Amino acid sequence: MIIIPIFWIQIENLIFMKKTIFLIIVFAILGLVFGYLVFGRISGEYVDIDLIFTDSENVIESLGRRIAGLKQMKQNILISGAGGALIGFVISLIKKK
Repeated sequence: MIIIPIFWIQIENLIFMKKTIFLIIVFAILGLVFGYLVFGRISGEYVDIDLIFTDSENVIESLGRRIAGLKQMKQNILISGAGGALIGFVISLIKKK
């Protein structure tokens, strides 16, 4: 009879973990979109996502990216995504209570 409650607790933990992972992924994506909408502009126009997240092929291109601010833009967008993931985690903890 003790096995059934322990098994039930494990199922509840598994369901909580799935919901937590789902919320983290959803809010991370929302954070990335929000970050792109806020930080993904140069001179009022949005920069192509491929241009932001591709690596430089040579030193001159890398220097151009630094001058244009693409490195800082990429960092800000990724920080927004991480912030969104953190918000998703906190929401899953609040929902558990």
